[in-house]
Amino acid sequence: MVRSGELLFVKSVKDGIPNRDPLADSDARRLFDEEDGRISLSDVSIKRDVRDFVLAKYPDGGPERRHFVFVREERVNGKLLNRRDLAKAIVERAFGSSEVTLERIMQASFDARVFGIVFSVKDESFHRTGPVQFGWAHSLHPVESRYVQGTVVMPAEEGKGQGTIWTTYLVPFAVFLMPGVINATLAKETGMDEQDLALLFEGLWKGTLHRQARGRGLQQPLFLLHVEYEDPFYRIGHLEEAVRLLPDAEAWRSGRKPSSLEEIELDVTGLAEVLEREAGRIARVRYMAHPALRLRGELPGRVESLW
Repeated sequence: MVRSGELLFVKSVKDGIPNRDPLADSDARRLFDEEDGRISLSDVSIKRDVRDFVLAKYPDGGPERRHFVFVREERVNGKLLNRRDLAKAIVERAFGSSEVTLERIMQASFDARVFGIVFSVKDESFHRTGPVQFGWAHSLHPVESRYVQGTVVMPAEEGKGQGTIWTTYLVPFAVFLMPGVINATLAKETGMDEQDLALLFEGLWKGTLHRQARGRGLQQPLFLLHVEYEDPFYRIGHLEEAVRLLPDAEAWRSGRKPSSLEEIELDVTGLAEVLEREAGRIARVRYMAHPALRLRGELPGRVESLW
């Protein structure tokens, strides 16, 4: 049984931007004003990390044929499958029949059970709201992106005598915190179970490592906290506001910005106070942390080992 709960996920990036803004020349996404200085990653980007990891781990749906990924790109003879054809392909691989029903899609697709699904083609339409919802991941400090330029030795076109020039934005070092919620009632409706929950957490951690591209920089998962509640309709809410990164914002605005894990510390003192105050409503707290990350404060609950 999946309980209602909340999660916090912290990751860092070096020399890249994990989620660019196409409306701002592919610079970092900025939801806050310039004085605030924080940059952000969309929940869509982080769900893509999870989906790509699950797809890479279980390309054939896994031993029980229930870990297919519905939201993905698949081509047959160079032609991109539409939603209907992709649904048929998944159902056929899972059940040996191409008859598409909501129940079959939910049983066969990990991401439909966890993140929900919207399916609408011609005379068929259905949807399920996902029990897991992520918020945007915001940097825990002001970030100044840099505009850089380089050259490629290989010419872009035949007959050209020299290579081309490339330009891009990047962030030298940044740390992001993403909140998330889990709804037990919706988990019952979609069929999400403990196995899916475990795969979700593995996907958050390993998916951050797995999905790579030069422009996304070198990403590192640092901290993952999971809080489960006794009451399926209760939530503390906004746990991310109880977490601080040290040094504070002024240091990140100075000429001596931190540039490595050794120079930062995650202050969870306030978070520990919140969790201890709400202990009577909490069924379980567990967390895992990168061994190089320094934590200030002592959290209640169980420390779990990494995969």
